[in-house]
This record gives sequence, structure tokens and C-alpha cells, in this order.
Amino acid sequence: MFSDRNAKCWCGSGLKYKRCHLEFDQKIESYKRKGHIVPSRDLVKSPKDIEGIKKSGIINNGVLDLVASKIKAGISTAEIDKLVYDYTAEHGAVPAPLNYEGFPRSVCTSINNQVCHGIPDESVILEDGDIVNIDVSTILNGYYSDASRMFMIGQVSEDAEKLVKVARECMIKGIEAIKPWGLLGDIGAACQEHAHKNGYTIVRSLGGHGVGNEFHEDPFVPHIGEKGTGMLLVPGMVLTVEPMVNEGVYEVFVDEENEWTIYTEDDKLSAQWEHTVLITETGVEIIAK
Repeated sequence: MFSDRNAKCWCGSGLKYKRCHLEFDQKIESYKRKGHIVPSRDLVKSPKDIEGIKKSGIINNGVLDLVASKIKAGISTAEIDKLVYDYTAEHGAVPAPLNYEGFPRSVCTSINNQVCHGIPDESVILEDGDIVNIDVSTILNGYYSDASRMFMIGQVSEDAEKLVKVARECMIKGIEAIKPWGLLGDIGAACQEHAHKNGYTIVRSLGGHGVGNEFHEDPFVPHIGEKGTGMLLVPGMVLTVEPMVNEGVYEVFVDEENEWTIYTEDDKLSAQWEHTVLITETGVEIIAK
């Protein structure tokens, strides 16, 4: 069942297994015997992995801070894309979206009724009253980080401002629900409860994900759900929390022309915030925000 107690631990720490992850593995096995879904070892990041992901996250945060300082009415989404590419490249990293499964740009820019995966374009100019999600993902030395922020351009409506605010609160409540040795469903339950309390819905067909060694890893992180269900969450897991909160119905559709941009089915507004978080022995650490 377990590795040789005196062999080096599978996590890459360099310590003997008995002094590192033996007790950890025994605890996971006890949950498994009780019928819980448990993570495989490849979902638990090594100390080296965590260090690399954190360094990637520093650049990712820097990109979003730069965008925050430049974004305004009159800027094109293509200009935002150039800011993202140039900053990332100057810091020795690569924008993860660029050429990912054919995506043509370095960042996703999703405006108003666009839920996610908006493609930057020279002809798309941000206007007073818009709300826009800027979703940045960075690869540094093979390690990935991922985060997004909402921006309100100029004077936005009260309805739009409230949606942006509540979407961020949903993400925060989802993160606060994460506990080491807790369960994945707790995240979605917390996000869903707060969204519904405010009269909003959460997109069901999209969600968060594991991240770090790849752009998208297991587990899929739903932002609706039932508390006390789903995969066991253990220290060393890295995942994103990114509820997509809709003003109207939760149904969405994909742009038939570019096959990327996702819109709300009823053309109403959508908002999303995203953080990358590391589950620790005592709680969570935000890596990218």
C-alpha cells in the first residue's frame, strides 16, 4: 500500500518517506476506506513545484497590476493584449493562453455579456460603462499560474457595479470554504449560496481547475454544489476558484464564428474573479490574484 518507509519520499522533498508523507498517505487511505474520492499523488505538488508556481504567480500578479494602471475608456483590447505579452516576455515568461488549443492571443478580455474567453481585437474599444474581465495566465520555467480581475470602465450602472462586487464576494467565500481535509463541494456550495442570495446565477458548464504543472489539471472545481461532497482536499493541492456570476440565467453559448468566446444566453451581464490558491496544512495561501 505504501512506499518503503526508509526510501526518499515520493514528493521530492529529499526526506525519508516515514518522516515526510507516510502519515499523510495513511490519512488519505483512511478517507478512501470511508468511501471518499481522494486525490492521486500527481495532484499534490512537491516543494519544488510550489516554489515554481509561486514565482509564476508573482509575474501573473504583476501583469494584472500593470493592466489595472492602464485600463480606461478608449483603449482597445488589442492594446491590453500587447501590454500582457510585453510584460510577460520581459520577465522571462510566456502567456499561457497564446496558441493554447489555437487561441490567438495572450489574454482573455471578456466584456459585459461575455462570460469568458473574449479574444482581444484592435476594433474592440472599451467604453464608459463597460465591465470587463481580464484573465491572465503565465508560464514560468514550466510552471503555471492563473488569475482574473474585473474592471469597471468609467461610470458604470448600479446594477453592473453590484454584480462585479458580488462576483468577487462569491470567489472570496469559495476560498474561505476551503479547508485542508475538507471537501471540494464546499467551495461550490459557498459560491452558489451567496450568488443566489443576491438574485444571481452561477454558470454550471464552466468552473475552476487544478493548475501548476499544466494549464488545466484535475480536479474540475464547480462553483455550484452541495457541502460535504466531492473530492477530498489535501495540503499541497493547487487550484483556481473562479465563479462566473450571471445577472440572469446561468445558460451560456459559444460564439459560432471564433469558437471561443462564451456569452450569456439571455444577453445579460456576467462577472468573474479568479485566484490561484495553494492548500496548506492550516488553510490556504493565495498565489495569483
